[in-house]
Amino acid sequence: MRLSELGELGLLAELERRGLAEEIDHDAAQLGDGLVITQDSLVEGVHFRLDWLSWRELGFRAAAVNISDLAASGARPEALLVSLGVPAATELDDVLELYGGIAEAGVPVRGGDTTEAAAVLVTFTAVGRSERVPGRAGARPGDRLVVTGPLGAAGAAFRERRYVRPPLRVEEGIELAHDAHALIDLSDGLARDAAHVSERSGCRLVLDLERVPLAPGATHDDLAFGEDFELLAATPEPGGFAEIGRCEEGAGLEIRLDGDPVALSGWEHFRLREVR
Repeated sequence: MRLSELGELGLLAELERRGLAEEIDHDAAQLGDGLVITQDSLVEGVHFRLDWLSWRELGFRAAAVNISDLAASGARPEALLVSLGVPAATELDDVLELYGGIAEAGVPVRGGDTTEAAAVLVTFTAVGRSERVPGRAGARPGDRLVVTGPLGAAGAAFRERRYVRPPLRVEEGIELAHDAHALIDLSDGLARDAAHVSERSGCRLVLDLERVPLAPGATHDDLAFGEDFELLAATPEPGGFAEIGRCEEGAGLEIRLDGDPVALSGWEHFRLREVR
């Protein structure tokens, strides 16, 4: 079977089924004593195009993607390890701009690797510490579903062929992790990420789209794009966060707009080919 048929989620499920990977259902790996580690790669032509964003913007975005996974684990970032692959003809000033963007995220670079590559590839390992990691599997009937900020900004920017700076939600993640039963960052689209929580938690999630805060210029269709890097939590009380739905007995995900069921897609590697 080809990966284009299996998809990213199918691949991960197959690795778990065969005992080749374990506990890979969360945003980051918890290794004991509060240590949390995550890793993500950005590939030119798949995740970004350098005619749409600058090297500095790429650096910040690559850092933010990984910091977001730590935030979804209630972790405070401590260090980044950066592996960079670039063509040999790349200008030094471009690489310095990239690292300048990384520095803007406020987490020190403590190591990594460099290599020649046919296209730009940036891989980060982010290390942090958390007092409590909710994960994706603990949502319970009666929980409220909340988000940390407006959604759809990345989808709206993509339609206009421009770049939007991802948010950093570390403090919000730490706050939510105290009481949330499940916590995930919204990288693959609201529907797809909410479905992860539903599947892993074994409960039904209901989302009310009219309650979802939208970024300026965004529409409900932009929620399918992903790349918002806000946090979605299943928590007993909403606190000061925007409440957009609830958890119920049962299984699956229902998305409604003014009470009527609607469909909303999302991103999955190996299945979709449009450049992010």
